[in-house]
Amino acid sequence: MSDAGGERDAVEAWMRESAEFTQNMARVSETSAEIWQKVFAAQAANADKPATPDPLNTLPTFTRFAQVLADHPQELAAATMAWWQAQAELWQSAWSRWMGEPSEPVVEPKPGDKRFKHDQWSENVLFDYLKQSYLLTSSYMQGTAHSIGDLDPHERKKVEFYTRSFVEAMSPSNFFALNPEVLEATASQKGDNLVRGLKMMLADLERGKGNLLIRQTDMDAFEVGRDMAVTPGAVIWQNNVLQLIQYAPTTEQVHARPLLFIPPWINKYYVLDLNEKKSLMKWLVGQGFTVFMISWVNPDERQAGETWESYMQAVSDAMDVAMKETGQKKINLASYCIGGTMVGSFLARAAKRKDTRVASATLFTAQLDFADAGELQVFVDDKTIAVVDDEMQKGYLPAEKMASAFNMLRSADLIWGYCVNNYMLGKDPFPFDLLYWNADSTAMPAKVHRFYLESFYRDNSFVDGTLKVDGETLSLADIRGPVYHVATREDHIAPAPSVYRGARMMENAEVRFILAGSGHIAGVVNPPAAQKYQYWVNDDLSAPTLAEWMEQAEEHPGSWWVDWEAWLIGHSGRKVKAREPGAKHGVLEPAPGEFVKVRFDRR
Repeated sequence: MSDAGGERDAVEAWMRESAEFTQNMARVSETSAEIWQKVFAAQAANADKPATPDPLNTLPTFTRFAQVLADHPQELAAATMAWWQAQAELWQSAWSRWMGEPSEPVVEPKPGDKRFKHDQWSENVLFDYLKQSYLLTSSYMQGTAHSIGDLDPHERKKVEFYTRSFVEAMSPSNFFALNPEVLEATASQKGDNLVRGLKMMLADLERGKGNLLIRQTDMDAFEVGRDMAVTPGAVIWQNNVLQLIQYAPTTEQVHARPLLFIPPWINKYYVLDLNEKKSLMKWLVGQGFTVFMISWVNPDERQAGETWESYMQAVSDAMDVAMKETGQKKINLASYCIGGTMVGSFLARAAKRKDTRVASATLFTAQLDFADAGELQVFVDDKTIAVVDDEMQKGYLPAEKMASAFNMLRSADLIWGYCVNNYMLGKDPFPFDLLYWNADSTAMPAKVHRFYLESFYRDNSFVDGTLKVDGETLSLADIRGPVYHVATREDHIAPAPSVYRGARMMENAEVRFILAGSGHIAGVVNPPAAQKYQYWVNDDLSAPTLAEWMEQAEEHPGSWWVDWEAWLIGHSGRKVKAREPGAKHGVLEPAPGEFVKVRFDRR
């Protein structure tokens, strides 16, 4: 009786689990149908818009690359033979493991590769074989793209980028049936992980208005002005493109000369004010500086007429307001990324016009020489600029287009990793303030964006001395005055060698060049209290390359902020009584203001 009862209980448990799995699969089917309806509805809404074949203009480049491969058969044959030999070695290794014999892996994931961390990728012979075969093949394809034959450097970079994007998309970890972690979760949760995941996908489609807007963090965990951008201050002035924030002092005395930040308008300024521990704004105020911040508008049709010159004029107007507010005749400027590119052109024009308002300028990861301008350069040529023009018919580039471009630069982490975590494993992404900021994308005014792409990325006209701004022809040699220039060693947006070349070309300025550890964000947002990374200093910029400059550079542990503070004090004048925000202009609203709170996915 007990045996029969035990069998009956087991059968009933199996039937309950089967019923639960069947119900979940029915829910998966229903949600999948809703997802397809959303996709088809979005396609129908854009049916009148002609499709652009090959919008990224990859076909001409890969056609030329195919010819390069055909012209170098021996190199290709050698690489292919090495791949086949490695695959044969892998097959022998896998067969040995099938037979119960120990075997060392032929290839292993690089340190930091999160795709194959689950135990079954190594312990299960089949999944281990899939993993290693993929790694060998991806290495072969990327090596071929990188080294075979002679190819124009820009086209080589394009081939490498899209080859990497392809192999990252084809990772076995991205496929339900080939990912042991997903299969294990589906079995143990009776498919409930897929139900949760597809509901998240549906919500992301709705948030993206028919485009899949992959969430990278808990979008409800943070709020601008509540959890981030919380350094006290006030909006004291605004116009059509910016709000000007003045931060409240925390010291009884401050340096007389104010500091105005020009952040990039390609994303939100509050990466410099994420939280109290990371905030550069809070730290600067605590060091006794009177700090102003530009908060750019998140543009729409109302900014369709804005130009590079009108944005520069807005910076100039903000400078005047900050100087009048503080009673000073000169001001220090600080800038980040594309904001630094604009400051560079502003300084060159100011020198030509005998404008002496700028006491000093600081550039964070700002490119001025675009000869080798990082991975974003793969998106820029005449055809892709024309495609961008089509996207900007309303006078601005939609924010989701910028978000997609930046995510493509790190697709393994920022696209495919979240597809697996969110939609297959059904896990909510971890709350992370930096990723919330990363998802808080901005639109771009059409004329400003086109000028930037053509004049800098495509033509590199600032270096050529042919940059036309507001009736002036500008070059890097026109820049005068003290400049503090920061590059970050692992930057893929503004590569350090490129930033260094631009710093050297400011031959008539007094340039202090600093190389910081880490990348485009972490290398800049590195408070001294964190005691992370390092920076290198070398006052001699005669070395033609960054590598040669590094040979004589002195390494310092920790944050470069302390070095910048010492430099900035020398350009900030005597100490005066601290100033309250808006004492002369009045207060429009508390910081961070309304401009920075406008999100494209909530319009």
